[in-house]
Amino acid sequence: MQLAVRSTLASAMQRLRGRHRQLALAGLPGVAVAAADVRTLAGPAEFRTALLELIALARRRIVLAALYLQDDAAGREVLAALHAAKAAHPELQIAVFVDWHRAQRGLIGKGASAGNAALYVEMARRHGPGVPIHGVPVQTREWMGVMHLKGFVIDDRVLYSGASLNDVYLQRGERYRLDRYHLISSRALADSMAALMTRVLGGSAAVSPLDCEPRQKTAALRPAIGRFRRVLAKARYSIGTAAAADDGLRITPLLGFGARDNELNRMILQLVQRARRELLLFTPYFNLPGPLRRAIEARIEQGCRVTIIVGDKTANDFYIPPNEPFTTIGALPYLYEANLRRFCKQHQQAVDDGLLDLRLWRHGNHSYHLKGLLVDDDYALLTGSNLNPRAWRLDLENGLLIHDPRGSLVGQHRQEIERILQHCRRLEHHRSLDSIASYPEPVQRILARLARTRADRLLNQVL
Repeated sequence: MQLAVRSTLASAMQRLRGRHRQLALAGLPGVAVAAADVRTLAGPAEFRTALLELIALARRRIVLAALYLQDDAAGREVLAALHAAKAAHPELQIAVFVDWHRAQRGLIGKGASAGNAALYVEMARRHGPGVPIHGVPVQTREWMGVMHLKGFVIDDRVLYSGASLNDVYLQRGERYRLDRYHLISSRALADSMAALMTRVLGGSAAVSPLDCEPRQKTAALRPAIGRFRRVLAKARYSIGTAAAADDGLRITPLLGFGARDNELNRMILQLVQRARRELLLFTPYFNLPGPLRRAIEARIEQGCRVTIIVGDKTANDFYIPPNEPFTTIGALPYLYEANLRRFCKQHQQAVDDGLLDLRLWRHGNHSYHLKGLLVDDDYALLTGSNLNPRAWRLDLENGLLIHDPRGSLVGQHRQEIERILQHCRRLEHHRSLDSIASYPEPVQRILARLARTRADRLLNQVL
């Protein structure tokens, strides 16, 4: 009798929690935006063109956030455009926010380097002040968390992508790294995103200039970083109350930081739990956080069709071709493929039944960096989050949640998916993926060592 009562109470509580989740998502405040003011860009070349054109047209403000702005042709092109815009319009307010640690080191697997900060100093000396570049230290060590906010606010427009700023992200050359790209015209949304960057990031003593020498030492910033982290844990994008009442297309900017009370993570889970007919997920690195994986599995069990589009291991930005010298970081794409193989094997019946559709993207020697969700034609999430444990717990992330009850953007979403699927193959069976025995010998040794010590599980939590 007691067991039956407990079971009934548990079921009732579960229903109440589910109802609360639906209300939380449905009642989320958002900025009213006309569908005509949302434009999906076709690829990295169009993204680069749009960015440079918007910078040249700017008259009031340019506020950029990216993981990094690289010292290469594309990075120099963007910085030169910013300085030219400032010279043409001295009243223009410009601020660039990048990760503090990433800016002061060289590329992984390469030799020691002063990093991208050397470029920032050079450009400031050549052109003078006016384009400040701020380093945002989310933690005292890069592996413990980075500034992964995305979004470019230029006057009253938001150019949003998970891309950073370098040659491959902007396709300045033969290779590209594919992401998602959206241009949104909305003063309210632009104000909200710019305010968080300038007030919360720019107002912190932990956030220091990177375009000058000498620079602050990270050790000296430790107390300020601790205070900054506490501010970030409570920070939210501010949205006017008038916009929340609109019942048409709405966009809600979301912030995500830390394992507790992470608004972005919470809304991602609610989106997945809300899916009834179709759920589509993009991720560049197949390493789903436990709560997200379980929510997806529950949707499959309920008969929802789930599509996951992930990059082939050769389309991973850490992949090292066999004809190049191998370094340890080159084992990561194989680790992600091993994760995918296990997931496919575990859900092979759902794959066979058509409830789980796994797609692998590969296009020549280009790479894949897509993130986000599409749910039942009425919700979409644009985000820089890689939807992995690192994004879930360590990095500072954001996203734009689009509620589209009238399906005004469905045509744009479908065109975007069709372009992506042109270079995808369906994973019919877990055996369709390469076996560990076929991997390069250095990779086999690393994976065997990780499995033997169970370090692969720990590694997955920080990747």
